[in-house]
Amino acid sequence: MSSPTRDDFRATLGRFASGVTVVTTTIDGRDLGMTLSAFCSLSLDPPMILVCVDRAATLHEVLTDGVVFGVNVLAAGQEALSRRFASREPSDRFAGVGYTRGALGAPLLDGTLAWLECRVAARHAGGDHTIVVGAVAETGVREGAGRDGGPLLYYRSGYASLDR
Repeated sequence: MSSPTRDDFRATLGRFASGVTVVTTTIDGRDLGMTLSAFCSLSLDPPMILVCVDRAATLHEVLTDGVVFGVNVLAAGQEALSRRFASREPSDRFAGVGYTRGALGAPLLDGTLAWLECRVAARHAGGDHTIVVGAVAETGVREGAGRDGGPLLYYRSGYASLDR
């Protein structure tokens, strides 16, 4: 049995629908953020999550031990926001985007379904990505957000939403 090709592996994983998040942080007074779908819960006690960050991503080097970051769970109507934070164009992704500061200082985007504010607790190598473990310090749910179908999903290399 041979190993799957990169294209075969990507096509197979594309059959798994995932939620879409934007991870945000502030480093040296500069707000940074990126779209990612590799996010999941890790532990309820203590509360921990993990995100997987491509080693080539702008946030990869700044998400080091102790750094505060936010995870913003996008609503179905926020595809444009996801695309903006996924862009490789060197621009201020926060220009014109509404957000507030969490208790620890992470930018938390307006209109998202939910958010978590974390501190980087650990990093683990994982192929071309790094697994970043976040110790969750604060969480929030925005009632009324996502009335247009709930969460924004990523499926088969495109955006989708739940039919309700």
